[in-house]
Amino acid sequence: MNNDNTSKTPFVWEGANIYFLLTDRFYNGNPSNDINFNRTKTTGKLRGFEGGDILGIIKKIDEGYFDQLGINVIWLTPIVEQIHDGVDEGTGLTYGYHGYWARDWTALDPNCGTKEDLSNLVKKAHEKGIRIMLDGVINHTGPVTPEDPIWPEDWVRTGIVCDYKSFENTTMCTLVDNLPDVRTESTQEVELPSFLIEKWKNEDRYDKEITSLNEFFERTKYPRTPKYYIIKWLTDYILEFGIDGYRCDTVKHTEEIVWVDFKKECEYAFETWKKHHPLQVLDQNPFYTIAEVYGYEISGGLDYDFGDRKVNYFQHGFNSMINFEFKLDVQNDYEIIFSKYSEKLQNELKGFSVLNYISSHDDPDPFDANRNRTFESGTKLLLSPGISQVYYGDESGRSLVIDGTEGDATLRSFMNWEDIESKEETQRILLHWQKLGQFRRNHPAIGAGIHQQISAKPYIFSRIYTNENYTDEVIIGLDLGTGSKELPVDSIFKDGTRLKDAFSGIETEVQNGKAIVDSEFGLVLLELA
Repeated sequence: MNNDNTSKTPFVWEGANIYFLLTDRFYNGNPSNDINFNRTKTTGKLRGFEGGDILGIIKKIDEGYFDQLGINVIWLTPIVEQIHDGVDEGTGLTYGYHGYWARDWTALDPNCGTKEDLSNLVKKAHEKGIRIMLDGVINHTGPVTPEDPIWPEDWVRTGIVCDYKSFENTTMCTLVDNLPDVRTESTQEVELPSFLIEKWKNEDRYDKEITSLNEFFERTKYPRTPKYYIIKWLTDYILEFGIDGYRCDTVKHTEEIVWVDFKKECEYAFETWKKHHPLQVLDQNPFYTIAEVYGYEISGGLDYDFGDRKVNYFQHGFNSMINFEFKLDVQNDYEIIFSKYSEKLQNELKGFSVLNYISSHDDPDPFDANRNRTFESGTKLLLSPGISQVYYGDESGRSLVIDGTEGDATLRSFMNWEDIESKEETQRILLHWQKLGQFRRNHPAIGAGIHQQISAKPYIFSRIYTNENYTDEVIIGLDLGTGSKELPVDSIFKDGTRLKDAFSGIETEVQNGKAIVDSEFGLVLLELA
């Protein structure tokens, strides 16, 4: 086999290894920005700001934390300026530490850092071949408080809470009481809210923002309706910083056409950024979008069913969808999971992908909530076809059960760095995730390739990915026991081929169609040496 073309592994979105973190809960790189806008009230447990910021993420990039985990995309919760006050939705007083309560889409929340920090984040990540994915909200503003005025009537609706029984009662309604719903369906042109105008004037950037808005509407010929303002504000982060993708929040709560226009403007912004920063372009991958359509399952294929109508979001601006079924599938044996996902992604979903996870920031029913199956979780997540989402702390057994919390706060504790430093068991878990993650990053075949079982017992399979002049082929054995293991590899590797087991680091040569690996691990990850 000609191996000249494998010296540089191409980045393939369909097989990416994404690290998802809450910016405020990951690492505190700058304690001097921990309190802003007088956010000093006593909150419910884990419902206030905890100090994590963009500088903290940069620090961990610099330390090589993500490299060692084999991460090639970092997705961070929204960093735009949040409402200044807090609200209690029945789970205790809460501030917008999570980023989903926008007050001003054009500014960064000072708790997260500055635009200079964001610029450095993208540069530092790109230098290590890691992409940055931001999280975008178009569906709603932040709640209304004494400090945070409601957006004008022609911008948002309040009062009708969604019942999810139909398309209309999922899109033209508020998710919860006091979460104003942006009138994304509106065709009526609107003026900027007066509080925003006043704010921009105080911050001495009113003229700059208005000029920029005028240029956008002049170029696109879009009407000045609410959705187009927000699309403009979100895509400015691509234009200015060169971010590589967006994970879009609450996608099913807006009309699907919103996302077609959003994607179009993302692509325009990305191409424009690349033109202006030719030396910083990583590769020719287009801008990537992932939809959070709550409840979408890979079994549904291209469609999400609202009950009274189905929508294909892949045809409406999205490359990938978050897959809410994986945490159930992961209860099954490897072969059931792997063959099901390969079959779906290579056929019905060809050209698209799904994002698999075992735990996340707002899924109250994660796989392995008590963290008793952390090794199995890593093996199944990181070796499954599709995109893997490592939710911060999956790799270190961070507890998802926190006493005294209400609702999803229990899923959002501060990253357990102390455990990583001091606990041997945590270090063992982390090492497992690191080895598998690096193998996934080095081999697009894992997430984007075709799965083929070679042997059921012992369990051995191959993955093959081919793209124009690049081919990637690996053979993996699981639960093989310790000691000497013999793997039939002749479906891919000829006699005399030098192979390396990436899990143990042991090298071997193919003889009589077999590779023999004598290691203390039950896992074997075979690649060309």
